Amino acid sequence: MQQTENRTMKTSALMKRFLPYFKPYRRLLVFDLFCAVLTTLCDLVLPLIVRNFTTMAQQDIAMLRIGYVLGIGGMYVLLRLIDALASYYMTAQGHIMGLYIEKDMRHALFCHLQTLGFSYFSNAKVGQIMARITSDLFDVTEFAHHCPEEFLIAGIKIIIPFIILMGISPWLTLIIFLMLPIMLVCTRYFNKKMKAAFKESRRQVGEINAQVEDSLLGVRVVKSFANEDVEIAKFDEGSKEYVRIGKNRYRFMAGYSTTTRSFDGLMYIVVVVAGAIFMLKGWIQPGDYVAYLLYISTLLTSIRRIVDFAEAFQRGMTGIERFAELMDIEPDIQDAPDAKELENVRGDITFEDVSFHYSDDDRTVLAHISQQVQAGERIALVGPSGGGKTTFCNLIPRFYDVTAGRILIDGQDITGLTQRSLRENIGMVQQEVYMFSGTIFDNIAYGKPGATREEVEAAARQAGADEFIAQLPNGYDTFVGERGVKLSGGQKQRISIARVFLKNPPIRILDEATSALDNESERLVQKSLESLSKGRTTFTIAHRLTTIRGASSIWVLTQEGIVERGTHQELMAKKGKYFELYSMYTEDNENGME
Repeated sequence: MQQTENRTMKTSALMKRFLPYFKPYRRLLVFDLFCAVLTTLCDLVLPLIVRNFTTMAQQDIAMLRIGYVLGIGGMYVLLRLIDALASYYMTAQGHIMGLYIEKDMRHALFCHLQTLGFSYFSNAKVGQIMARITSDLFDVTEFAHHCPEEFLIAGIKIIIPFIILMGISPWLTLIIFLMLPIMLVCTRYFNKKMKAAFKESRRQVGEINAQVEDSLLGVRVVKSFANEDVEIAKFDEGSKEYVRIGKNRYRFMAGYSTTTRSFDGLMYIVVVVAGAIFMLKGWIQPGDYVAYLLYISTLLTSIRRIVDFAEAFQRGMTGIERFAELMDIEPDIQDAPDAKELENVRGDITFEDVSFHYSDDDRTVLAHISQQVQAGERIALVGPSGGGKTTFCNLIPRFYDVTAGRILIDGQDITGLTQRSLRENIGMVQQEVYMFSGTIFDNIAYGKPGATREEVEAAARQAGADEFIAQLPNGYDTFVGERGVKLSGGQKQRISIARVFLKNPPIRILDEATSALDNESERLVQKSLESLSKGRTTFTIAHRLTTIRGASSIWVLTQEGIVERGTHQELMAKKGKYFELYSMYTEDNENGME
């Protein structure tokens, strides 16, 4: 991700990525640009009217009749009414179009995030991701609306006056317009610096978001150690860095604005002085001179609009660039082009010479594991911390792909199956239960979207959760709080088990589901887990070894692979690694009891 963030994309490449998002709203865009043309033409008509009146008055004041003047004035009022309607449409519908585009980009980004694997989220900061999907795209609304309009309006207000002014005085026009390339070259430097500063500013906002999230989610730890001052100091440090970046950003903006403003004044005085000399020499007429001044004023107003839009443009381009960076990250786990659906699962699982190491670490986690699991077997995984038990189980639903070897379910290589169908047939109960913001009903129903009230309540009864739920003030409609803060560890674990009961998959993985619970909660949850495992292929990662004595087979997993396997009685009789682990566990428990 770091490499992606450091990449700088060209504006043309970013625009190419952005333009397809206009496609669903092309009719809206076309009419919006048509309105922009109408408003621009209204501005360009006024100098022609003034030039006409001035020329007629110079030639013969009698030619300016009241009826003619009122007629022209009435026509211009009508044009201004059209301008008002067009302007209203541009402001309202143009922004709504930008809002739709922002929504579509946010949808695309969120959908892409759902395809990324565990390895990406292991290295990414949630605060940075949140910044990209929220604040980075806020300015896209303004950019999507104003960018086409501003470029079209600026183009019209430069090209048409250029044509008209060339007809009045080619030499004076060339003198003025030759100054524009010089101004563009001078502002290019500040433009590039502004873009880099805006990107750095967005990155720092993400860092602040990440720090705030980390501090607030760990607020109980913060308060238990009385480290509020430490967190405030870290927050202030991030804010100071944001101010430092902001200072540079505003200096570049000031340089850009000052440069364009200086050329603005220079161009105007050149027109006034050179135009007066041309008029004295008889090379242009007074009416043309007045029209010239008005058109130059229109041109300079257009340039000022572009200057004012430059900040919004760079904000928008920065948001699009950070959007493109994240969209360009390829999922490390992808379905094969000919992937099949996993159906009618029995639950036979085969591990053929499976090895694994993480992509950012060459150290082998699992090495040459070959095992056969029959449907309905209950496999317990035990071993020292860091032995690869959780990693081993994460390979079954393809949260990670094996480095070597293969895993088969009912004789089918899991890499040839769709991830969705594979994971729909696997249920997981983890040690750290995640509770979504919402009610208990919502959290249980997450196991089967669209489940009925009766199905949810039946799953809760199977998990042994219905008793404590009934005692809550609002029963199944009780809000669990942020990350389930209103529930105890045992209650959250039973809701997690209820999710899997509701899903009812043929393969189940229980990852140290009782290790963090007190004895009473463990007894209740263990009873639920035994019920959950009946008749299903089950893998249990065990911390409390007394809970897995009834397993069909116990595998002792270390960094050397599976060093022992068998039933509890067989392994205890061997007096090997399992005997050693079990003896240490029971001895520690006895000492703890004393």
